[in-house]
Amino acid sequence: MDMNFDVKGKIEELVDKIQKDPALLKSFQSDPIKTVEKLLGVDLPDEKLQPLVTGIKAKLAAADIGGKLGGLKNLF
Repeated sequence: MDMNFDVKGKIEELVDKIQKDPALLKSFQSDPIKTVEKLLGVDLPDEKLQPLVTGIKAKLAAADIGGKLGGLKNLF
């Protein structure tokens, strides 16, 4: 696989898959590099996958915070 693919697009795609599958989310939380490799279907050096992992973690955290903030709005 060519590492010149659309990283931002790939992050969006993987975040979507991970959010829809609790088992995948658990796998990503315990071993993000291996999970991303499995989802991409490639075996790449960790340093090549780290930007994807970092981006996915950031998106998942933002989604989690957004969900909690949405829940807070319902309190008022």
